[in-house]
Amino acid sequence: MAAGGGVVADPLSPAGVPCAFSPQSQAYFALASADGHLRVWETANNRLHQEYVPSAHLSGTCTCLAWAPARLQAKESPQRKKRKSEPIGTSNQTDLLALGTAVGSILLYSTVKGELHSKLISGGHDNKVNCIQWHQDNGCLYSCSDDKHIVEWNTQTCKVKCKWKGDSSGVSSLCISPDGKMLLSAGRTIKLWVLETKELYRHFTGHATPVSSLMFTTIRPPNESQPFDGITGLYFLSGAVHDRLLNVWQVRSENKEKNAVMSFTITDEPVYIDLTLSENKEEPVKLAVVCRDGQVHLFEHILNGYCKKPLTSNCTIQIATPGKGKKSTPKPIPILAAGFCSDKTSLLLVYGNWFQPTIERVALNSKEPHMCLVRDISNCWAPKVETAVTKVRTPVMNSEAKVLVPGIPGHCAAVKPAPTQTEKVESKRKLGENEVSIEERLGALGIDTKKEKDDLPQTNSFPVLLVQGLESNDFEMLNKVLQTRNSNLIKRTVLRMPLHAVIPLLQELTKRLQGHPNSAVLMVQWLKCVLTVHASYLSTLPDLVPQLGTLYQLMESRVKTFQKLSHLHGKLILLITQVTASEKTKGMICPEQKAKLVYEEESSEEESDDEIDKDSDDNWDEDEEEEESEKDEDVDEENEEEDEDAEEKDEENGEDRDVTSEKELNGDSDLDPENESEEE
Repeated sequence: MAAGGGVVADPLSPAGVPCAFSPQSQAYFALASADGHLRVWETANNRLHQEYVPSAHLSGTCTCLAWAPARLQAKESPQRKKRKSEPIGTSNQTDLLALGTAVGSILLYSTVKGELHSKLISGGHDNKVNCIQWHQDNGCLYSCSDDKHIVEWNTQTCKVKCKWKGDSSGVSSLCISPDGKMLLSAGRTIKLWVLETKELYRHFTGHATPVSSLMFTTIRPPNESQPFDGITGLYFLSGAVHDRLLNVWQVRSENKEKNAVMSFTITDEPVYIDLTLSENKEEPVKLAVVCRDGQVHLFEHILNGYCKKPLTSNCTIQIATPGKGKKSTPKPIPILAAGFCSDKTSLLLVYGNWFQPTIERVALNSKEPHMCLVRDISNCWAPKVETAVTKVRTPVMNSEAKVLVPGIPGHCAAVKPAPTQTEKVESKRKLGENEVSIEERLGALGIDTKKEKDDLPQTNSFPVLLVQGLESNDFEMLNKVLQTRNSNLIKRTVLRMPLHAVIPLLQELTKRLQGHPNSAVLMVQWLKCVLTVHASYLSTLPDLVPQLGTLYQLMESRVKTFQKLSHLHGKLILLITQVTASEKTKGMICPEQKAKLVYEEESSEEESDDEIDKDSDDNWDEDEEEEESEKDEDVDEENEEEDEDAEEKDEENGEDRDVTSEKELNGDSDLDPENESEEE
């Protein structure tokens, strides 16, 4: 059994990082680091087994984790014929690992498949998940959160089975009784619930600060003469944030006693706790407590009744580096977690840093009250700022070399000698009429150029101005540097600035990004350049997440509506293209007039022929004569003659209006045989 805290900037949040050993054989050690990555290490050879990065590892970092119990996994994998595609022995491996996040969701990760198994979201928590506990028999999962509620999950359907209010403030820790019928919950007070009815069974005083760990220490009560109902007479342990006492409580049959029966004293806040359960009244409880100061305290005590004086540790374990040389002093190495092995006589220690921890098995010697293990972890790769600064070698420079990027403080760039009077005159001659000299530019910035004559420290470069402005918090000096729009100048300034000014510059840029939107355009250029150039340095900072948390939230709120705006932009472009296309079709040029006239003329001939067919048989004779005349004469002469014949015919004969209208509509004309013969 183990308890690991979350990594949040809240002063009342537990210290340390969420971590836990796998059940039974302790073959794996899972650790959720501050960068949101889940890493599973093999304890036997200290090798990285798996690494998983959730999709929302920055916004929803892991706050707690818990392995599924081995008995439960054995039930979930019944004996059956295995397929050829299944790997051999997967039923015996520890599989599911539950991860609680800062946004209220719970992830179930499969270490066998190496991928996400399922996700528990709907109807659950609205705030950070503080603790997760698996039920050892029915496969249910219990979680508590800052939203004051306890949730019972069905891991098969990924749905909420039951949800009830656990405390007036946030619930920070949970623990299930050995028989699986009771549930301990704690915020500042400790409560014992009946799981079947969700009724409150007992109430304990608790701690002044939120409880970070809860666990039962005994399986059977010390007094075995009385009948055992599964809970009465059992002892459990509790530890709280910023509390140097671990309290031990006993579940009594009467509800009057609410105070702790004994306590263990430690040197600092508990970070990780592991213990061996006492199965009978003669077997002592062994307790290993990892404190915030990096030490491990070992306790061994038989729980039997009330003890007024706090108990001190039987043995304290520390780890330090060897002191190289006479002047160097050993440095302590923090211990991250400690767990008892199955034989209960040895201890698994995890020490170093969370990115590359070292796992070692140590035999326990009860005779020594203090153990200091000397270990050299310099061979382990660990990004540190000190090594990057102290191990820089300055190259040998000659007079012809030109240093563009000084880089980390400690470089000694070659100083260019001051130009002579003749060189100054020649440089002024080379300047064009429209160009501005360096002296005038510095004068526009408000810097006195006469200081060059007195051999005083010059402040006419942007990196020096930037560092001085950040150290003195000079608003005007920072404005002169940060309001430049030249991208090359920004890049050169960021390259030449010292590393110790990177974090103050990011904080200043974050402050200015919260101001007017017009200033954000300039600040984003600086921010992009700083994050690009100094990414390797920023990745080595252990407290980078809380330092850049405000900047990340600011950027996330700014780009929240970007997707909606891009959709709107696409729709507007589609509408504009359709409108312009319709306007182009309206302004198209009509086809040539000649082709149009020819088309109308042919259609009028066909219509007139149809009408004449219906009127009389005389029109047929006229059409036949007309076809004969069209074969002999040209089209132009025929049109003129038809017009003249039509006029003469109208004057002399005065035919009816119906016949006249038909002749006018018919462009080729219906002529009398007499007129045609005369013309011929």
